[in-house]
Amino acid sequence: MAAGRTALITGASSGIGLDLASVFAADRWDLILVARSEAKLRETAEGLERRFGIEARALRADLSDPGAPRAIASWLRDHGARVEALVNNAGFGVYGPFAKTDIEAELNMIQVNVTALVHLTKRLLGGMLERGRGRILNVASTAAFQPGPLMAVYYATKSFVLSFSEALACELEGSGVAVTALCPGPTQTGFQTGADMQASRLVRGPLMMDSLSVARAGYEGLMRGKTLVIPGLTNRLMAGVVPFMPRRTVTRFVRRAMSPAAPRGPS
Repeated sequence: MAAGRTALITGASSGIGLDLASVFAADRWDLILVARSEAKLRETAEGLERRFGIEARALRADLSDPGAPRAIASWLRDHGARVEALVNNAGFGVYGPFAKTDIEAELNMIQVNVTALVHLTKRLLGGMLERGRGRILNVASTAAFQPGPLMAVYYATKSFVLSFSEALACELEGSGVAVTALCPGPTQTGFQTGADMQASRLVRGPLMMDSLSVARAGYEGLMRGKTLVIPGLTNRLMAGVVPFMPRRTVTRFVRRAMSPAAPRGPS
């Protein structure tokens, strides 16, 4: 790719990842977009090139495959691509009582949400440190701040992402490489449908944010070198209150919020 700023964004074909790609492109970053759907990725890349006059490449990869991060790193090396911003956005959730959910789906979720994120970060961090500059944006969630009954494994993966990001940010102080954890609350994307949680009180409640606002907040925080970004005043207040509440109370509150809402009657 041409000399300049290049960002690699995983999960870039929809939701927050797609909006992050637009926000980066609007600020004149060249892009490497990673997701499973090659056709949708190419359409997205071509649209961003036309709209913003940047260079965008589509790289198909399934991050549930343990070899995918290594393959991505090899592709970058073979194409002489120098990534100055890594956005680990890819992720998904599995909804339901742990005793009844599909174990293969949950193991794939851990692979995508946690293992691939760590693997890609490890493979790209070295080059950033050699150059003395770089930015890493890890998309966590407000789910990171408490346990999540009915999405027990998903909430645990996001707790990992937040803890890992904050620890790594501390390790890298003074290196020129900044690490930011983006912790959105409920957001209007395809995530809820993919997780089969459309009926939960949380999804049908009033706290949903639009994904473009979340993406803008994440980008601005990353550019400012902030370690933690929580979009939305209500989300920030809730995240701030949780540590002072009894864990059991918080967990039961989440259990109720995640439970299916009562069917709505005719209006």
